[in-house]
Amino acid sequence: MNPVKPLPAEALHHACDLAAAGIASADQIEPLDAPLGQERALAAIELGVGMPHEGYNLYLMGSVGLGKHALIDRTLEQHHRNVPAPSDWCYVADFGAPSRATALGVPAGRGRHLRADMHQLVDDLMTAVPAAFQSQDYNARAEAIQQEFKAREDAASGEMARRASELGIALIHTPSGFTMAPARDGEIMGPEEFNALPQEEKQRISGVIDDLRRDLRAALAEIPSWQREMRRRFKELDRATMETMVAALMAELESAYTDLPDVLDYLGAVKRDLIENGEGFRQVEGDGSKTPRPDDAAFTRYRVNLLVDNADRDGAPIVYEDNPTYVNLVGRVEHIARFGTLTTDFTLVKPGALHRANGGFLVLDALRLFASPFAWDALKRVLRSREIRIESLERTLSLAGTTSLEPESIPLDLKVILVGDRLLYYLLNAYDPDFRGLFKVAADFSEELPRSPANDLLYSRFVVALGARERLLPLELRALERVIEESARRANDGERLSLHLGDLSDLLRESDHVARRAAAEAIERTHVQVVIDAQRRRLDQLREHIQQDIVRGTLLIDTDGVQLGRVNGLSVMQLGNHTFGAPVRISATARLGNGEVVDIQREVDQAGPIHAKGVFILAAYLGRRYARFQPLCLSASLVFEQTYGSVEGDSASLAELCALLSAIADLPIRQSLAVTGSVNQHGEVQAIGGINEKIEGFFDVCAARGLTGEQGVIIPKSNRKHLMLRHDVVEAAGQGRFGIYAVGHADQAMELLTGQPAGVPDQQGAYPPGSVNGQLQQRLAELYLIRQQISMTGRE
Repeated sequence: MNPVKPLPAEALHHACDLAAAGIASADQIEPLDAPLGQERALAAIELGVGMPHEGYNLYLMGSVGLGKHALIDRTLEQHHRNVPAPSDWCYVADFGAPSRATALGVPAGRGRHLRADMHQLVDDLMTAVPAAFQSQDYNARAEAIQQEFKAREDAASGEMARRASELGIALIHTPSGFTMAPARDGEIMGPEEFNALPQEEKQRISGVIDDLRRDLRAALAEIPSWQREMRRRFKELDRATMETMVAALMAELESAYTDLPDVLDYLGAVKRDLIENGEGFRQVEGDGSKTPRPDDAAFTRYRVNLLVDNADRDGAPIVYEDNPTYVNLVGRVEHIARFGTLTTDFTLVKPGALHRANGGFLVLDALRLFASPFAWDALKRVLRSREIRIESLERTLSLAGTTSLEPESIPLDLKVILVGDRLLYYLLNAYDPDFRGLFKVAADFSEELPRSPANDLLYSRFVVALGARERLLPLELRALERVIEESARRANDGERLSLHLGDLSDLLRESDHVARRAAAEAIERTHVQVVIDAQRRRLDQLREHIQQDIVRGTLLIDTDGVQLGRVNGLSVMQLGNHTFGAPVRISATARLGNGEVVDIQREVDQAGPIHAKGVFILAAYLGRRYARFQPLCLSASLVFEQTYGSVEGDSASLAELCALLSAIADLPIRQSLAVTGSVNQHGEVQAIGGINEKIEGFFDVCAARGLTGEQGVIIPKSNRKHLMLRHDVVEAAGQGRFGIYAVGHADQAMELLTGQPAGVPDQQGAYPPGSVNGQLQQRLAELYLIRQQISMTGRE
């Protein structure tokens, strides 16, 4: 097996060289006015936006910062201009059912006119109605009706007076009605004169009066019917007057809406209601009552509640609802407190985001939507029924027992676009049977862009365009290269570029800030580097504390000398957006036993399932390689020393294997090297994550103690393409003061750690003495013999 040499400095940092693409100056780079690396997502968005059939709503998935909102904004802005502005929607009174409200859809811009026309109609009626009822014609006709019925009363009372006079009785009209008294020669008798009459005469007069009273009551009984008839005649007169006047006022109004049958039906209902219930318009100033105004509550029934006004739109609406609660989505019916009672009417119906987006696009944050109670169910109901029905939550939950307003449903035609992460999408797809049918299109945003000279140039064009949109200082060519290198670093892959545009925008803005404070005319590479260092330092306090504890000896990490059964492993920690690496000591012990490998972390519930899997793989590797024809007569233990939290992942399994092999074979291990990598049952070393942070974590500890040239890190060979190390690490490696060794097998790691060859087995599978594997075989054979001797002694 060939000895592993340190990687050359140029392999530790995949530098960007735009000059290789023929770019000599940043001025040669044309801005890229197009999405970068999101062709798959863009094709899905185009399908969802353009598909006219139901259910083709969109779910945009990907991590935060990929530019999902920016891309959907761009696409919708291009698409909505090709779609005409949708209808205005109004709520008007249902004169036949006051507890309901009628929805009217009119072409965009006509809603304003209808509202203004109805307001003007009421204003005109305020003037025209009193004038019509004070006109000479109306007064003359009213006087004629009154005189007619007065003549009837006068004729009836005159006839009774004549009969009474012929019978010697006087009919007297008093304020309280009619009364009768005996008379002589046209004069009413006094009491003394009446009492002086003979008894027979008095009885005769009393009988006559009684008869007359009966006739009078019969005559008076006709008066209520006459009064009812008179009121009917007056009502007919009033109705005819209102009909003539309303018809004249509404003729022009109706002619303006002949192309809208629903509006004509509404105006017809308004006309009938005005004719039947127009008394409120008859009040005039100076009659002792308050002068009516068009905004008075009495005339609310004739208003138009313009719920959605699309007059100023040049295409389909695009609505972003950042607080998608139930009420904010479907709308609400407000109430007003009057005299201690809550009242409402159709003018208090308020629109939701679904109303405003109707005919266009509604963009929602998926996580916020699901954080709002009942909002998701309401959205699904609306999308299934294709209509917006405003219902209070109390009524939806059957908690309200009082009568409330019932606005008529409004037909729905829109695309809903949910923006969320992948996990939420797959959970909905698995557990919500309605989701798949309502959101048939998923736009999966790419996290990274494959790196190549052409894509480096493309990325630089995108950076230039982003800077221009943000009105930032121009970037020099070297600054552009540093931005691209940092993008690869944030992608954790030297051969890929991160597409997290939020991080890129922050880097450019902060670099611009640093450059302006330095009075520079352009953003230079040093300005970008200052920002990168500052971003790390702002969240780097915990890493510094850990490093200080290591340097001071609180955390036991050796960076020189040799130890038995101890290896410097590498861990990575993530706190929010900040990730850093730190060394951790892994120790192993081995003794005679029954072949088990004890993971102390797992025994005390400080290890996750992936870590436990890695330890089981180590046991399988030992058995496959060193105990194929004999029992594995040892017991071993592994532990992460000075760890007080949970350990997860298998990226330390190579280090654990090296510590275990050292303990079994009694082979000391160099402490100047740290190890990271995953291993399989065949000893092959596999790639792990956080490779840059892990290397830099050990480098910082070694640098703090002083670099000797013996220190370094052993990494998986398959992680070479991910290397984007800091420049101080690259510089130290180039000067031979620190080494990074890429290995493909555990044997290569053991050679580096022990300084001894791994050894190649002969035809019988025996490894040469003095090799790592030879000493392992010898030690395991000794344990087997000891086990046999113990067994034989026990039988004796």
